[in-house]
Amino acid sequence: MEKIKSIWHKDGYTLCSFEEGQEEKYYKDCFTKVDLEVDRLTGTSEIFDRDKIVNYYNRIVNDPNRYDFMIIDSLGNFIGESVINNIDWELRSANFRIVIFDSKNCSKGIGTWAVELTRDFAFEKLKLHRLELEVFSFNVRAKKVYTKAGFKVEGIKKDAILDGDCYADDIIMAILEDEWKKIKG
Repeated sequence: MEKIKSIWHKDGYTLCSFEEGQEEKYYKDCFTKVDLEVDRLTGTSEIFDRDKIVNYYNRIVNDPNRYDFMIIDSLGNFIGESVINNIDWELRSANFRIVIFDSKNCSKGIGTWAVELTRDFAFEKLKLHRLELEVFSFNVRAKKVYTKAGFKVEGIKKDAILDGDCYADDIIMAILEDEWKKIKG
């Protein structure tokens, strides 16, 4: 199956499908600056090797079992990504994740916009039945965005991660096709 390419614009921002030839920019814009808040909220604890990121990008850009969308600001900088991955075509189910790589771009509505567009793409274009995600209990902002987008808590992995010296929960959320249809009215 050939991948569906998409692009959306809002208030100077763009959300678009990953494209071939963007691997160096992806590495430079997204993985060369450390943001401790973003790392904490996403569970990232590693420094990223250029070759690993470039190889990863080139491997996933045409993978038919995932859809990766780049969030781009008005200056053309890659500032985040919104991803549908681990697609099970038989069950019509997939995982969802999003990251804004620099916390200065958070709380501007960009993430909410990208979550809603990616969610809609999953159900409208990919004809999925279920879209799920995991979010850390201390990532209150993300949980609020997911809830607003129609995701519901399905379960909690208690004390599943360490946040500094304290344990925190990993919350499993999902939205089903019928729930999404109600939201879209």
